[in-house]
Amino acid sequence: MDRLLQMALDRLIRAGNLRVTTATGSTFELGDGTGAPVAIRFATRAVERGILIDPDLNFGEAYMDGDLVVEQGSIADVLSITMGQNRTDRPPAWMRPQWLIRYLARRWQQFNPRPQARRNVAHHYDLNDRLYALFLDADRQYSCAYFESADQSLDDAQLAKRRHLAAKLLVAPGQRVLDIGCGWGGLALYLAELCDARVTGITLSKPQHAVARVRAVETELAEKIEFRLQDYRDVSEKFDRIVSVGMFEHVGVGFYDVFFRKCHALLENNGVMLLHSIGRSEGPGITNPWIAKYIFPGGYIPALSEVLPAVERAGLLVSDIEILRLHYAETLKAWRERFLAHREEVERLYDARFVRMWEFYLAASEMAFRRQAMMVFQLQLTKQQGIVPMTRDYIAREETRLRAREGGSKTPLRLAGE
Repeated sequence: MDRLLQMALDRLIRAGNLRVTTATGSTFELGDGTGAPVAIRFATRAVERGILIDPDLNFGEAYMDGDLVVEQGSIADVLSITMGQNRTDRPPAWMRPQWLIRYLARRWQQFNPRPQARRNVAHHYDLNDRLYALFLDADRQYSCAYFESADQSLDDAQLAKRRHLAAKLLVAPGQRVLDIGCGWGGLALYLAELCDARVTGITLSKPQHAVARVRAVETELAEKIEFRLQDYRDVSEKFDRIVSVGMFEHVGVGFYDVFFRKCHALLENNGVMLLHSIGRSEGPGITNPWIAKYIFPGGYIPALSEVLPAVERAGLLVSDIEILRLHYAETLKAWRERFLAHREEVERLYDARFVRMWEFYLAASEMAFRRQAMMVFQLQLTKQQGIVPMTRDYIAREETRLRAREGGSKTPLRLAGE
């Protein structure tokens, strides 16, 4: 078994400095010796067999269960090595049948009718409310921040993200805005206060909905904002602007036409829509099976080649595309550091296995952006030409205007109860 394990891992890991100790106590080195040394140990033969059979699923499970022990470095360091290898478009030969089966089954796994979509949201977003307060920024933005400089704080980068989105939306006072997947309401509050918009925010998470409504009251914006517990497919009004941040990853590849046709129906003829979503730069793929099982059931990160045809079929025009590359890596790093700083409190909320699960999730997600080909795209969509200016200069001008208004804001954008 030791020999087979070494041969298999040696084919996967050619760069880096990783020492592996097997369940029998033997050790071997992987990589080319470059970089800081990292060491792991497998606790049982069963775990080693699982890694050989299905590493994409069983590696994360082994760490969760305490059967993969990091003896030098951190799990983030381990994943930086394992996910940072020179990659080809195809998985290793022994992993290809599993990959193909998962690819063929992805539409079934992402079949998200209304009841299933609600259950998927509850699995992740209806966790103990204190958990998110421990590692997110004060406005509780659970999506990629926008780092204008390398040393910018997470809170400032999340504010910059809201400002950047608002600038692209070109919201005029009194316009009606739909926020699909509004989370805890931070972007809706920003648009209502800083842009003087009338905002409808929808979510499927009951805890998020409850917090968002409290925030609207506390910031004296309740007359401008309505938060609903509603599926996007059930919205019926027309809107001047539509924005969706970090929700599209939960739609499912089989529902892209439904999503964009619904947005087309909801958007006024002179309206603007902005979609902010994680994307993959290497074409269609599959959701990592560990992520699908434990973190985001029913979720999928799309390639632009899967999204743009659905946009075209819906009759929407792409007026701008922006790719954010390492912004999410830095966001996830900040979240992971904040999460680990409170790991004892998280363990009191749940248990040690949950802590390891979320540490693995945050670290693996960070390395997918830092070491592989994940990115974030922002699609600006309209129904006709000439709705937004011909050049992108207006974005910087709008950001400058909004930044000045932020400085004079009477109601601080803060989390309810803080």
